Amino acid sequence: MKFGLDRLLADPALRAPLTGRRVALVAHPASVTEDLTHALDALSACPDLNVTAAFGPQHGMRGDKQDNMMESPDFNDPVHGVPVFSLYGEVRRPTGQMMSTFDVVLIDLQDLGCRIYTFVTTLLYMLEAAAAQGKEVWVLDRPNPAGRPVEGLTLIPGWESFVGAGAIPMRHGLTLGELGHWFIKTFDLKVAYRVIEMEGYHPDQGPGYGWPLGERTWVNPSPNAPNLWMARAYPGTVMLEGATLSEGRGTTRPLELFGAPDIDARAVLAQMRAFAPQWLEGCVLREIWFEPTFHKHVGKQCNGVQIHTETGYDHAVFRPWRVQALAFKAIRRLYPDYDLWRDFPYEYEFGKLAIDVINGGPGLREWVDDPASTPADLDAITVPDEQAWLEARRPYLIY
Repeated sequence: MKFGLDRLLADPALRAPLTGRRVALVAHPASVTEDLTHALDALSACPDLNVTAAFGPQHGMRGDKQDNMMESPDFNDPVHGVPVFSLYGEVRRPTGQMMSTFDVVLIDLQDLGCRIYTFVTTLLYMLEAAAAQGKEVWVLDRPNPAGRPVEGLTLIPGWESFVGAGAIPMRHGLTLGELGHWFIKTFDLKVAYRVIEMEGYHPDQGPGYGWPLGERTWVNPSPNAPNLWMARAYPGTVMLEGATLSEGRGTTRPLELFGAPDIDARAVLAQMRAFAPQWLEGCVLREIWFEPTFHKHVGKQCNGVQIHTETGYDHAVFRPWRVQALAFKAIRRLYPDYDLWRDFPYEYEFGKLAIDVINGGPGLREWVDDPASTPADLDAITVPDEQAWLEARRPYLIY
């Protein structure tokens, strides 16, 4: 499999339209070539390219910020001497001064295939700024490690945020390049846009389902995205950021597990299997104990559950969003008064519960908190959204 960056570097004809133009790069630590050279180094080494600026998304160009909502500063790259602007610092949208430093911007971001992963929103904001400033945008495409499956409620209009760029379900099943086409059409953007496509990307083929297992090294696109297994579970476990349960930050397997000091994980698992066993297919769940070294429940022994997608994995039926929804529901049924939802300005959204910001509306939380709700009730509001998105995204599929 050849990623967009590697194809651009290998083919002078692909680079030819960039000759004589000022080029910027949006990148993070996983923006590397097949031989693990960072994109900024590789592109700057091309004699026919003039790289004049770079941008870092959330967690920074260097992946320097471990936690969410930790801002990165601007800096000058000490090797190449170009300004590196932060799109998760004083601003989230590129300013006119930033946009004046280039003619074409190359976006080379490894995504996780989940609406809440903020690189999606950074792509939209750059497209909007480019449309306003007459700049050109190229996406150097990379695999969606979560593959093509679709899951979750579609964001409700009015619930847009930095973790909700548009009316997209939680697990969208598109590459970043494909999402760019959807953004341009949906938001009616007049912008010059090009995708440097991958070669050999087959998202429906195992064992990696689009991620080239054994061919490419996994580099963390953000500090708590350590492997493919996390990427598979993430469209569900990311909801834990809106809950009081630990998502495993401060452990070596973040966002593959959940737990707390005051739950009985064995009882939670039993309740999950009794309430909606059909939602647990395609993965293996295991009771665990862990002690976070930072973040929620730091220094406390937690009882919890790990979601395994290494073996016993069935890509076609695994539904991480429902697995995590079911875990919340099991805890609510076992402990009706459990303080489950965190109340803080998640991604600087005030006056809304974090779990609702994450889901793009209150539907999931209301289902969890309703003592009378059934699995069929959640499917009744979610399946129509999922089916509608499968149709809506069809014109934008490149691969």
